[in-house]
Amino acid sequence: MTHREEYARSTRIPPGIPETWAAVVTAALRTVADGLVVGTSGNVSARVGNVVLVTPTGVPYDRLRPEDAVGVDLDGRQVLGELRPTSELPMHLAVYRATDAAAIVHTHAVHATAVSTLVDELPPVHYMAGALGGPPRVAPYALYGSEELARGVLQALDGRTGCLLRNHGTLTHGATLDQAYDRTAQLEWMCRVWLAAASVPGRTPTLLDPEQLAAASGRLAGYGQPG
Repeated sequence: MTHREEYARSTRIPPGIPETWAAVVTAALRTVADGLVVGTSGNVSARVGNVVLVTPTGVPYDRLRPEDAVGVDLDGRQVLGELRPTSELPMHLAVYRATDAAAIVHTHAVHATAVSTLVDELPPVHYMAGALGGPPRVAPYALYGSEELARGVLQALDGRTGCLLRNHGTLTHGATLDQAYDRTAQLEWMCRVWLAAASVPGRTPTLLDPEQLAAASGRLAGYGQPG
C-alpha cells in the first residue's frame, strides 16, 4: 500500500479540503487575470491542518476541477490527487514549516521581478511596506524548485510576510488566501511606484524612515472592520 493510500484510509485528513481547494484555484485564476503570472507560471497553496493543498505543475488553472485537488503532507509526500505538485513545492513547505502561514501566493509579477534585479531590498517608498513587516528583501537567485531557493526565501522572510526573489518574482504569505493575495498585489504596486519615481531624470524618490514605517505598521495592524 502506498503512503497516499495509507493516508487516505487514516483519519488524519482534515475537513474543509473541497472548499479550500476551490479557494486555491480561485486565487490562482486571479493571478492570471490580474497579470501577475503568464500561463502556468507562479503557484498558490493553502494549509488545512496537516495537509498543504497546492496547484499542480504545468496545468492551466482554468482546467482544474474539484477532483483535481493536489495535497501533500509537511514532508512533501503526496496524500491527495494524481497530478504532480508544483515544482516550487520545497519553497512552499519551507515557509509552512517555519511560520504560522496558512496560505502562500508566488507570482512572476512584472514590476516586482524588475525590482528584484536592481536592489537587495525594496526602498520604503510607501507606508504599505508596514503591512509586510517592513521593506521587502530580495532572496538571492537560486534555481527554481531548489532547496537553495527555499533557504534563501526563508532568510528574506525573516520578520516579513513577503519578499522578492532575484530574477524570479515574489512570495507572500498570510493567515488566509485573501490576505496572502492582497499582500502580493500591494507588493507589486509598491514596486511599480518605486520604479516610476526612480525613473524620473535628476530626481531621487523620498523614502520613509524606520520611525515612520513603525508608526504605519501599528496603525495598519488595526485597519479594517472589527472581526
